[in-house]
Amino acid sequence: MCRSRLKLNKNEKLNFMDKLKIMDKKSTISWALYDWANQAFFTLIITFVFATYVSNSVANSIDEGTAMWGTAISISFFTVAILAPILGAISDKKGNLKPWIGFFTYLCVISTALLWFIEPKNEYLFIALILVAIANFGGEFATVFYNALLTEVSSKNNIGKISGWAWGLGYAGGILCLVISLVFFVLPDTPPFGLDKTNSEEIRVTALLVAIWFAIFSTPLFLFTKDRKQTTVSYKSAISDGLKSTISTIKNFSKLGEVGRFLIARMIYTDGINTVFVMGGIYAAGTFGMDFQEILIFGILINVTAGIGAAVFAWIDDYIGSKKTIIISLLALIVLGTLGCIVESKDLFYLIGAGLGIFIGPIQSSSRSLMARLTPDNKKAEFFGLYSLSGKITTFLGPLVFGWVTILLGSQRYGMATVIIFLLIGLIILIPLKNINK
Repeated sequence: MCRSRLKLNKNEKLNFMDKLKIMDKKSTISWALYDWANQAFFTLIITFVFATYVSNSVANSIDEGTAMWGTAISISFFTVAILAPILGAISDKKGNLKPWIGFFTYLCVISTALLWFIEPKNEYLFIALILVAIANFGGEFATVFYNALLTEVSSKNNIGKISGWAWGLGYAGGILCLVISLVFFVLPDTPPFGLDKTNSEEIRVTALLVAIWFAIFSTPLFLFTKDRKQTTVSYKSAISDGLKSTISTIKNFSKLGEVGRFLIARMIYTDGINTVFVMGGIYAAGTFGMDFQEILIFGILINVTAGIGAAVFAWIDDYIGSKKTIIISLLALIVLGTLGCIVESKDLFYLIGAGLGIFIGPIQSSSRSLMARLTPDNKKAEFFGLYSLSGKITTFLGPLVFGWVTILLGSQRYGMATVIIFLLIGLIILIPLKNINK
């Protein structure tokens, strides 16, 4: 009788452990799907389709549209950079993160959906810029709290794989959503659902596609991903304590040690990477004479290889460590970037672009996992707020230097060479970093 009961308890325990593993796996997959969900917004709205639509069709001129779009996005980024550490600190005091992710996700979704009403007339320009700035604000803030959940869905032994796979999944989601929008809406002579091309409805509908995509594929995170436990701290106390914590952290930034060193290194090498994405199309057109279709193919190529690189290097991250993965990737980018400034062949430039993508992906995913490894458990959201700050506060610098060097020296090749300098300085600052968790 006792043996039978003991055996039953053992089986029950095994069944419970099996169920727990399934629940943990579902929690992790649901978390990773959020990368798949939100990247569609950044790919179609911020980078490719809607940015081009507003600049070319809504504004009076391309120059005006480009300047106004850049200003709106910069203001949005700057606001996120300033507020992210503060809201992160407040959320750390409250504990749970999913309510924050949910609020900012749907702020982005609703603002994006409203872009459908932006007709190709200059009178819609101001409202378009406001909606895009709000949507970007929501998308970026949701990502801050989403990143802080990484340690809740991973362990010390697989944090690199989880971050890398999710990042690769994000690239895949963004590219698939872009392809769907191009194949089914933008490129056909007669788009579906009676969309009127004379009123740019085949372009505007991509905003609805992105909003629906983001809403649907972010849902599993809210349903199945485990959250941090909510504390009993009141919002009033959380806000007060969060502000004090942020001020203290910033005042004592020099005492943050390895975290501070990493944030400075990331700030600088991220400027170089951002410049590749922001100015890469302009460089391809000006230096290699690529037309719009070729630039679009080049952009998709970089994004595809970046996703593959993030997924493949996810294994390497956990094996040799996040820091070493970033160093290897930076070295590869410096070599490939140098070749990109020298080669004359368009075909070779395509190959170099593919190589750049392979190593850009791992830098982004391993930077996230390294931050998670370095950050104290009780300050995850606050420190990921600082992480967001380090990636946004100087985003203007790389493209600005690129532009001025190009003007002063009379060649885009010299402008692109400045990217190598940003990567090299970031590498030099990163190398002495001591990371006890790999």
